[in-house]
Amino acid sequence: MQYMDFRSLTLFTHLAKSLHFGQTALAMHVTASTLSRVIQRLEDECQCTLFVRNNRSVKLTHEGKKLLSFSEQTLQQWQQLQAELNSEKAVLRGEVKMYCSVTASQSHLPKLLSKYRQQHPHVDIRLTTGDPASSIERVLSQQCDIAIAIHTEDFPNELIFTPIDYVPLVLITPREFNLSQLKDIDWQTHQVILPEQGPSRNIVRHWFQTHCIAPHIYASVGGNEAIVSMVALGCGIGFVPQVVLDHSRLANKVNQIQVSDISGYQLGLTCLKTKRSHPLVKAMLQLALN
Repeated sequence: MQYMDFRSLTLFTHLAKSLHFGQTALAMHVTASTLSRVIQRLEDECQCTLFVRNNRSVKLTHEGKKLLSFSEQTLQQWQQLQAELNSEKAVLRGEVKMYCSVTASQSHLPKLLSKYRQQHPHVDIRLTTGDPASSIERVLSQQCDIAIAIHTEDFPNELIFTPIDYVPLVLITPREFNLSQLKDIDWQTHQVILPEQGPSRNIVRHWFQTHCIAPHIYASVGGNEAIVSMVALGCGIGFVPQVVLDHSRLANKVNQIQVSDISGYQLGLTCLKTKRSHPLVKAMLQLALN
């Protein structure tokens, strides 16, 4: 079957179902003689008779039935492949609104957006940055289409979450305090700076409860970047995501203390389930999965 082509299989399949040369020739816009030549060529290639013909009827042979099964599967796969190729070639256009923290815009977003813009240069990205604790609410209220958010135990059922990274928490202290180990900290003396809201606050409070620690709270601030700033100024100590510290200009002003038994969190892309099939959103989610 070296010379068999999709057009020949299409003509054969139609004829195998109509069992009428005239009807197939008319429906497929070919002459009866052309159809006959195609069938003869297929029979030559298969080295068998596909149809039994006489003046009154056309019947499919046993070999013809086998070729019909092959032909239907092949044409179906070809059509599916064509659809996939055409879908990949489709040029995405429009606007996608995105939200993330300032840190995420520096740590995780550049690589993601670079790939996205390469594949979909005609899509406009409208980016808003702010407190990571606001990411979920921004998506739920449809102020944005997709956001970089932190996964929590009470993550809303209306949203889907595609993880992109695991982020550990690290304890930071002012350089001037000369604290390098967890055992050096006096939780009654050294003041603690907590985030006002969000997963980090819940994780840190749970860690304190687990260790029966009643910390001396100096302040609750908005955003992990603010905690780094206040610790660098000597206002107290605090837990921050490692990625925040890695991208802070004040990292050299603080000491890091690794705390082995405090959990981190999953960082990922989130959007409404009702929007996950939207072409612009779907394309970004697929990049995260890859």
